[in-house]
Amino acid sequence: MGEGVNRAVNRTRVAAPMHSSVNWALLGLIIERPSYAYELAQRFERTYGSALSLSSVSHAYTALGTLKDRELIEELPGTRGGRQPKPHYRATGKGLTDYHERLIGEVAEERKRQQVFLLQLTALTRDPGKAMQIIGDYEQACLTETCTTGIATGGGDPASAADPSRALQARLIAEEKRLAIAAKISWARYARSELKALAAARANGRGSGAQANGQTGGQRPSAQTGERADERGSQR
Repeated sequence: MGEGVNRAVNRTRVAAPMHSSVNWALLGLIIERPSYAYELAQRFERTYGSALSLSSVSHAYTALGTLKDRELIEELPGTRGGRQPKPHYRATGKGLTDYHERLIGEVAEERKRQQVFLLQLTALTRDPGKAMQIIGDYEQACLTETCTTGIATGGGDPASAADPSRALQARLIAEEKRLAIAAKISWARYARSELKALAAARANGRGSGAQANGQTGGQRPSAQTGERADERGSQR
């Protein structure tokens, strides 16, 4: 009975969406080329650097178990030989398909996070000064990001050094980062100009309102006007 419960729990766990970024990253490395756990942990550190962390080598073993249970990877036959077996894993057809769908889904998630940020920011349009302060800090953060080190691209890995795709990876990452930051800075400057215009329009609106009040109901009749009204009354 206990085994039946465990199988049911395992099926439920496998059926649920896989959210672990580490698991997906390891699957991507296996798609790049078949590997065993320890080598995958080393490649993970070299490839992702500080962008994504692997807590330990045992974390890689746990992730491989999850990927295997989900039928995203499979063991390469004949890789368990020798005194210290190092089973290698390769991606399955399902693994390739799911990885593709994950990458496309990440685009939508990134757009959703950006929309949430914009909605939170526009909630401050009643206070343009505060909103402009946030925009300034946002722009400064973008400028700071241009000076930070990019994602690691496999330096120190002999197999990666001989692979021209690594150089292409570095160029693609650098260009995407450059274009993305340039777009964010351009948007920040546009948002600042719009907020300044909003603040100026509101300031002018308050001034016009005060001036209008002074010319109409807020203006008292002069004594001379009152005297003329009294003379017209006595003549009648």
